[in-house]
Amino acid sequence: MTTYDARVNLGELTGIAAKVRDSVENVIEGKPEVVRLALTVLLAEGHLLIEDVPGVGKTMLAKALAKSIDCSVRRIQFTPDLLPSDITGVSVFDQQRRDFEFKPGAVFAQIVVGDEINRASPKTQSALLESLEEHQVTVDGTTYDLPTPFMVIATQNPVEMEGTYPLPEAQRDRFMARVSIGYPSVDAELRMLDVHGGVNPLDDLRPVADADDITGLIEAVRAVHVAPAVRRYAVQLVAATRDHPDLRLGASPRATLHLVRAARAAAALDGREFVLPDDVQALAPVVLAHRLLPTAQAQLNRVGAEQVVAEIVRRTPVPDPYDAESGGRAL
Repeated sequence: MTTYDARVNLGELTGIAAKVRDSVENVIEGKPEVVRLALTVLLAEGHLLIEDVPGVGKTMLAKALAKSIDCSVRRIQFTPDLLPSDITGVSVFDQQRRDFEFKPGAVFAQIVVGDEINRASPKTQSALLESLEEHQVTVDGTTYDLPTPFMVIATQNPVEMEGTYPLPEAQRDRFMARVSIGYPSVDAELRMLDVHGGVNPLDDLRPVADADDITGLIEAVRAVHVAPAVRRYAVQLVAATRDHPDLRLGASPRATLHLVRAARAAAALDGREFVLPDDVQALAPVVLAHRLLPTAQAQLNRVGAEQVVAEIVRRTPVPDPYDAESGGRAL
């Protein structure tokens, strides 16, 4: 596997990432910002929650990303009768060997697509908790490592809520970002008909990178510099959610870690070896909003979590890119 250094091989990093992005955009028409976010979360070692109506390309996005980087992909259709062992795996007794053999579950893939995650029971949803945070699964007292890279892209329909089990805060907090794909524009939908009207768009997709490339890019993202002033800015944004009058639950310290990691990946995708306050600002809504719970009064006033995050971003002082703490150079 090639080892990348963010300061030396940033051009190589952005080149590979651009190929992956262009490949996925050939399938997902007119949504470059969503494709970029998915790639950002992947390189930041996070997981993505997509909330949107059926048919807008949630599963297609995950499959296109997996096929573009030649990674293994598994799809889990969450239903009320899905068992935790279907996700994590189960130990089966082998009569010939007179011993138990572990049969891996659906989570043992590099990219896992969890369709309609809120349709499974809370017990089944909780089977994902360990894998989301620790990239491992424990079955019958034995721990099994998950493949690298590892990313879960979970989907849920925010409109049809009958017969669903809302994700608990502990599980939502483990997703680095939440996004809605939205309907395509008229022009994008026309292009989709012209290009993909009679064929499956995934059929023509070929890998433009491999798992080792992505692992190397992840290492390079870890080396992206975050100046003390920018770190403090991220902490201030998250801390402001914890005593906001419109929120009964603010963001956790994990949210701060996710925000900074995502900002590192975003900076690297832009060809920079350092994080700017703009990176943190741009990612704050998608990284923070799904972790927040508005008060009953805020809900009555139709004040949503996204509005609260936008207000916090507006009123939090932005550090100077040439802050003295950075040693006099751009952050």
